[in-house]
Amino acid sequence: MDSRIFETLPPSKLFFRCAVPSMITMAFGALYQIADGVFVGRFIGGDALAAVNLIMPIIMIVFGFANLIATGASVRIAVLLGEKKQEEASKVFTFTLKVIFLISCLLGVLGLAFTDSFVRFLAPGATELSIEYGITYTRIYAAFAPLMLIYHATDNYLRVCGKENLSMWLSILTQGMNIVLDVILIVFLGQGVWAAAFTSCLAMALGSVITLFMFRKKRMDLYYVKGNIKKSVFFRILVNGSSEFFSSISMSIMSIVFNFFLLKYGGTTAVAAFSVIMYVDSIVGMLVFGMADSLQPAISYCYGAGLIDKVKAILRHVILGAIVLSVASLLFMFFAGPYVAPLFIKPEDTELLTVSITAMKLFALSYITGWVDMCLSSYFTALERPVRSMFTSFFGTLVFPIAALFIMTPFLKLNGVWLSSLASCSASAVFTMILYLTLKVSPTKNTDNSVVTNKKSDH
Repeated sequence: MDSRIFETLPPSKLFFRCAVPSMITMAFGALYQIADGVFVGRFIGGDALAAVNLIMPIIMIVFGFANLIATGASVRIAVLLGEKKQEEASKVFTFTLKVIFLISCLLGVLGLAFTDSFVRFLAPGATELSIEYGITYTRIYAAFAPLMLIYHATDNYLRVCGKENLSMWLSILTQGMNIVLDVILIVFLGQGVWAAAFTSCLAMALGSVITLFMFRKKRMDLYYVKGNIKKSVFFRILVNGSSEFFSSISMSIMSIVFNFFLLKYGGTTAVAAFSVIMYVDSIVGMLVFGMADSLQPAISYCYGAGLIDKVKAILRHVILGAIVLSVASLLFMFFAGPYVAPLFIKPEDTELLTVSITAMKLFALSYITGWVDMCLSSYFTALERPVRSMFTSFFGTLVFPIAALFIMTPFLKLNGVWLSSLASCSASAVFTMILYLTLKVSPTKNTDNSVVTNKKSDH
């Protein structure tokens, strides 16, 4: 069993074994997103860049449904593997793939039917050209929904099986294909927003087909089996994944609210500037999230195996890595704005360039405390503590950010929008630390009600 590495490797080696491939994958994904932003902003225009940012919250809500099930199932699967219940883990794996596929089909149909209404609701005050771009972009994603959501789930399951390197190379393959197609369709053939959406969707669809094939014939710890799971097990999966789902939903809602404030105080230019920030921020967010998320299966497995000391040791490595990454990212975004922002903006659009550089400096300050939520929310989920994880998500991605916007923007206007991230991240960090310090971790129980031995881990 490849998942046995979670038990046999010492924490330091396990951290690098899991985190490095995931961070490479996330870094490559961030570079792809940046490249995608460059293609859209430089070769199509600011209206297209704003349209992508306006539509992205809806796309993230759709992905949130897949994450709800895939994240909750990954935690349950990892715990079951830690308890040496491979057949039960495979049954959870197979059943949840079927559910995700059915949900994604339904969401795709709804997306195609209500695209126009969705986009116009999300973009009050945006230019008509941005709205038209947004409608086109959304329809392409809706058509590909079934295969896109499956890829997000199967990638999680690969990492639960200890196949971090395989997940990394597959991600590099699909994202590399995406960039090549962007160059061909947008740069050389002069195609519009539809091409940016099409290349992204096609790459994820390819990833879905490949990963679904990999789980055939018991090649890995998880494989296809017949039968359904108990309702109580599925409910537990939904509860475990609820924090990740709520985080996706609340972040999407927050993005919509953020866009309303941006349109109010800065118009379409401010929305386009925020798109530039999000492309650059994707490097930071993906690296920290990728590192924390990559250790989630290891924490769940060790928790299921009763290795509580090892669970805590892994968390210490995650926190240290997050601090280092966040400090480096703060310095980069604060000082590199004049060199990075022009990559996404046409040379003649000087107003957008000025706003983007200022926004990057102010937004960068949020990295001082922004890592706390990412690390500890993932930790709570890995230990099957959905209530704490959901509270972290609820306050960190919705309550504190909205409160900060309403408090700061009347006095600071557009600068208040950029600085609200620092205020909300700081308040959320304090709240999350309180949840962490009051958490008591004890070994899981097997179905025979006997407590798993709390073994000493290697340090």
